[in-house]
Amino acid sequence: MSEVTTKHPVDEVLPAPQMFLYGLQHVLSMYAGVVAVPLVVGNALKLSATDITFLVSAGLFMSGLATLLQTIGVWKFGARQPLVQGTSFAGVSTMLTIGASVGGGHAGLRAIYGALIVAAILGLLLAPVFTRLLRFFPEVVTGVVITIIGVSLLPVAIKWAGGGTPGVTPNFGAPKNIAVAALTVLLIVLIYRFLPGFFSRIAILLGLVLGTIVAIPFGITDFSKISDASVFQLTTPFHFGMPTFAVGAIISMFIVMLVTMTETTADILAVGEVIDQPATRDQVTAGLRADMGASAVAGVFNGFSVSAFAQNVGLVAITGIKSRFVVAVSGAILFVLGLFPVLGAIIAIVPLPVLGGAGLALFGTVAASGIRTLSKVDFSGNANLVIVGLSLGMGIIPIAVPTFYDQFPSWFRVIFDSGISAAAITAVLLNIIFNIVGRSDSAEGPIFSEAPPSGAISDEDEERLQMRREAIHPRARQAIIENA
Repeated sequence: MSEVTTKHPVDEVLPAPQMFLYGLQHVLSMYAGVVAVPLVVGNALKLSATDITFLVSAGLFMSGLATLLQTIGVWKFGARQPLVQGTSFAGVSTMLTIGASVGGGHAGLRAIYGALIVAAILGLLLAPVFTRLLRFFPEVVTGVVITIIGVSLLPVAIKWAGGGTPGVTPNFGAPKNIAVAALTVLLIVLIYRFLPGFFSRIAILLGLVLGTIVAIPFGITDFSKISDASVFQLTTPFHFGMPTFAVGAIISMFIVMLVTMTETTADILAVGEVIDQPATRDQVTAGLRADMGASAVAGVFNGFSVSAFAQNVGLVAITGIKSRFVVAVSGAILFVLGLFPVLGAIIAIVPLPVLGGAGLALFGTVAASGIRTLSKVDFSGNANLVIVGLSLGMGIIPIAVPTFYDQFPSWFRVIFDSGISAAAITAVLLNIIFNIVGRSDSAEGPIFSEAPPSGAISDEDEERLQMRREAIHPRARQAIIENA
């Protein structure tokens, strides 16, 4: 008799057409995030349009390689989870500071790449040590972090829905932008609710395509990007010259790597919850190795640091497609887009308001996944309420007021300007204080709970008494009542 082995959905290989469409859906959901960093850095360093185009292609190329490494895995590299890797925004301000310190231009890029290569290698070596901290990530911590990941992304979706950046983008918040975003959300909801299985699972993809078509009469769909893009572009190592190394720049970038590792750990734990396969310590270590290894290689191939994209965790949650091989197809698509800029330009015609509408659904789902994790936490005492409340508060500070820490040192801003790292650090420290160090039945002092009056029965004693009452035979109980 042959033994039937049931694969976990994360290892499922779907029919090729479905794999491609699901993979394309992931790419469309995160494309704007991947190209944003090269555009910001390139313009800040005053690079030419040709150089910026090269940086965008390099970013797509490296995002594709990193995604393939993370999903398929090689040796001890890769979490083998449905995680899309993309160019990280965490280090943008640090990179701009490093680049400006040497006068910008190609010299600025060489300084950035030198710091990135060394810092990422240090992060790679640190990965096994870093994951020893996982025991400090119970559900009360991971729930907070997953929730704040979604909450921190929602302002991005809102800005996209408005058409760009307030005060910078002309006609930001124009009624036509809001209308297109709202129509996109409506289309996604209708497709998800009323169309059968396969179509509901590509609701985001269909919403993006139909939303782009709807946007054409509004005049916010730009097709000129296609005619301006080159057909083929090969990403060559050290295109802008050999990297330069400065101790100060390396230290600053290493702090960024620690923040990135914290965020990636949170994403790995989050997707583990979504796919019903909680991440192990070895998985997190392998995921961090892939993150840091790909970031080091990115410094060679003119890219920037890469990390897991939380919006794609939301896409996994909303579609229910948990296969890592679907996401591997996304990596292959990103890789090809990096080699053929004209294909990337076709993807780029999706207007920001359309992305904003889809983003509201995706990012909100990430936050909802965090709330679901928090629902498993024991809130019978008030300690966990304090942990969740203060951690969410610390995480929301840089989201609500991005300039809140502007007067602090740069190393401090790198850490706490990220709502994710701020919430994670706060939650871990508070969990240690309340639930690990000197934990006892009376650990919650009078500040957080009202002590019962002298002689009062505790909840535990009440439960024991109730069990004893239920254990008494009915006739014996009646005799006790009659003799009372």
